[in-house]
Amino acid sequence: MQDAKARFSELVRSANSEGPQHVTVRGRDEVVVMSAAEFRRLSGARTGQELIDAMQKCPVSPKEWERMMHREPYFAPVRDVDL
Repeated sequence: MQDAKARFSELVRSANSEGPQHVTVRGRDEVVVMSAAEFRRLSGARTGQELIDAMQKCPVSPKEWERMMHREPYFAPVRDVDL
């Protein structure tokens, strides 16, 4: 880790040009430094599709939601959603 601190800019350049770089502490891998592009590739694009899918699976129709929104007191059914 001391070596990584002292040579941080070199570590970043290596991550960009050679791929992910392992940083060790007392001989054990502690962290991996990778380029932002590689991180985005691995983590996937955030499109919001999970939210759209969950909303489309909702058992309450848009008309029913509209009716519930104008009812006093406001009440909406609650269910678990896996994202």
